[in-house]
Amino acid sequence: MSVIDSRKLPVSALRWTCDPEQFDFETTSDLPDLLDAVGQERALRSIEFGLGVRETGFNLYISGQTGTGRTSTIRNLLRQRAKDEPAPNDWLYVYNFKDADNPVSLSLPAGKGKELAADMKELVEAFRTDIPKALESKEYESRRSEILEEYQNHNNALFQELEKEAEERGFTLQRTVSGLVIVPQKDGNNFTQEDYEALSDEEREQLEETGKLLTERLNDVLRQVRDTEKATKEALSQADRDLGMSCLGHRLDPLREKYAGLDKVLAYLEAVQEDILKNLEDFKPQPAQPQIPGLKLPRQEPTFERYEVNLLVDHEESDGAPVVFESNPTYNNLFGRIEHVMQYGGVAVTDFTMIKAGALHRANGGYLVIDAREVLINPFVWDALKRCIRTAEIRIEDVLEQYRFMTMVSLKPEPVPLSAKIVLVGTPWIYYLLYYLDPDYRKFFKVKAEFDSRVARTPDVMREYALFVATLCRERELLPFDRRAVACLLEYTARMVDDQYKLSSRFMEIADFVREASFWAQRDGRQVVSCTDVRRAADEQLYRVNRIEERMQEMFEDGTIMVDTDGGVIGQINGLSVISAGDHTFGRPSRITARTWLGQAGMVNIEREVKLSGPIHDKGVMILTGYLGGVFAQQFPLTLSASICFEQNYDGVEGDSASSTELYALLSALAGVPIRQGIAVTGSVNQRGMIQPIGGVNHKIEGFYAVCKAKGLTGHQGVLIPKANERHLMLREEVVEAVRAGTFHIWSIETVAQGIELLTGIPAGERGKTGRFPRGSVFHLVEQALKRMHERLHAADEDADKPAGKRKKKAPTKKTADKKRKAEV
Repeated sequence: MSVIDSRKLPVSALRWTCDPEQFDFETTSDLPDLLDAVGQERALRSIEFGLGVRETGFNLYISGQTGTGRTSTIRNLLRQRAKDEPAPNDWLYVYNFKDADNPVSLSLPAGKGKELAADMKELVEAFRTDIPKALESKEYESRRSEILEEYQNHNNALFQELEKEAEERGFTLQRTVSGLVIVPQKDGNNFTQEDYEALSDEEREQLEETGKLLTERLNDVLRQVRDTEKATKEALSQADRDLGMSCLGHRLDPLREKYAGLDKVLAYLEAVQEDILKNLEDFKPQPAQPQIPGLKLPRQEPTFERYEVNLLVDHEESDGAPVVFESNPTYNNLFGRIEHVMQYGGVAVTDFTMIKAGALHRANGGYLVIDAREVLINPFVWDALKRCIRTAEIRIEDVLEQYRFMTMVSLKPEPVPLSAKIVLVGTPWIYYLLYYLDPDYRKFFKVKAEFDSRVARTPDVMREYALFVATLCRERELLPFDRRAVACLLEYTARMVDDQYKLSSRFMEIADFVREASFWAQRDGRQVVSCTDVRRAADEQLYRVNRIEERMQEMFEDGTIMVDTDGGVIGQINGLSVISAGDHTFGRPSRITARTWLGQAGMVNIEREVKLSGPIHDKGVMILTGYLGGVFAQQFPLTLSASICFEQNYDGVEGDSASSTELYALLSALAGVPIRQGIAVTGSVNQRGMIQPIGGVNHKIEGFYAVCKAKGLTGHQGVLIPKANERHLMLREEVVEAVRAGTFHIWSIETVAQGIELLTGIPAGERGKTGRFPRGSVFHLVEQALKRMHERLHAADEDADKPAGKRKKKAPTKKTADKKRKAEV
């Protein structure tokens, strides 16, 4: 068997074919729903561990590419788990009667929060009816009149006694602007200055002593009056309390019994009672405000909003623990906010009833799922979230307060204790970004659950794919798939990941593909989706996005891009590359040429010199020097100048998948052996000449096949791939049929020697016992060429060192002779 035939791949190796007979159903309508994620055992075990540990910091990061089922899987798992967990407490905010700027948070069993709000509303309505009636009752008026009358009688008695004593001593009690004073009298009239001067010294002294005595007596009376007034006020206040308690007691006592055991609620009810008793006047009908003609002023009524209850989170209808998915995790949406109302004059006011809950409040006692990217792009959210986890409490703050020029009236609500499992969903890139750049991340998100974009192809996994299709068809009301259609779908998912032993787990894309297949089947009037519809969906999907590929194919057909698919050329070979146009990836051949000449410049990568190549491609080219030196420069130094170029390439080159291709072109140029242009090559090479696997093998093969088909299939064309890429072959049916018909071929190789034999049809050669390559082999020709270059360069260097008269006259080269001949002409 020839080398070409021995390395040729059979048709069975070009594509994995799913056997539909392995399925035990006729259509997916016979299958139950899918319960778990498909083939994500590692991620499911990580999630189970993370949800089971209740310690602080064991929050989860769900890592994976978009469309791998991260969000849907965690949603289903959390909802199933939450059903078996108790519903958390309700949370409320109430007025703080000691400090109005710091509302008090209350926690009640699920459903009790709404009851307390209703009870308080009913209580206030009852008070607004009962207290005014009691205040206007005859009993209350009689009681107040008795207290006031007793106070008046007691004061009158004190002053009458004082007046009597003053009259007996020749004085009288008079009221002036500054208050009550003791004034001496004579003959019924107040003393005048003349009367006072007419008195003797003894009489004056006696008058002053009597005046001082009476003044002290007056002060004693005034002190008694003040004491009586205070006692009267206390009596009136006690009367009001007695009246209030007569209205409150029979209504508050049932509430105390109802909420027994909730100390904070009982303390709140006591505070409500004391505030009502202190402000009974607020319950009286208010007199009408004076109106200014032409201007209608609002009537000022006492407010009773301080007795309301702000039900922040209500779990009355919750079936288990809450599971909250916050799609827009802004600061206010996540941590809550305090709203304001604009009043007359543009003044913004607020109170505890305007405190609104955030997603963390609603998820407290359960689970909160948020997108990692959205958390990071919203200002202040990430730091605030870490602070909540660190302190185990949710604090509602005005985050923009420090950035305003003017402060606004705001509140400082009492923090709510936090007990929730937080789940971040994001890509691996964001995971590693946080892991390396934020030390706090490792403390607060200790569990990573990673969703793979591909899963192993096992019988169980393939059946789970069928269950996924069945579930999707039922949920979206799509046509069911028969077993052959499911088999074709599995082949399609294997092609998505370019692997015969793996299946794609990008279920968002797979779900879209299932919808497309159902659409074409329904359009053709079928009741069941068949394999034909699946392939139709694949073809239509390709047709919608491959415009650029078709335009480039036209350039190959009309010769704008020069590629030979027949014959042989020295130092020229067809390489393969992959172009990604966003939503479409395709392969295209590229002509690679190599030229060698005498010199010591080494390998010259033209793409590198003009800065059109990336570092990986440059590394691949530099590896060629290591390979050549290791194979051919053991007996003499490597003296070589060579250039390698991707012809008609203007967009840049990156990757090392063409390094073996460049090496073949270089070996061909050195040996002077032509390379078969009907064979395209892909594969990277190491310094030992081993061919290494590359990516995009299917796109590369199909790209070259399309060019060969356009230029005419000869039966001698094909693609040379690394043997390690055999498992990645999932070629289109058209290419497989061409190989089956013998008009196209796929070869796999492991070494450079195998590749050069296939490309030239000449044995590569292997060093014998004498250390030489067999005469006529490719490696022998290369070695001889390198040896001649070395000898010529060495001879030239020696001649350059001799005096001018003793230098050997160089024979004219062919290039010099041609120039001379042209000059003569």
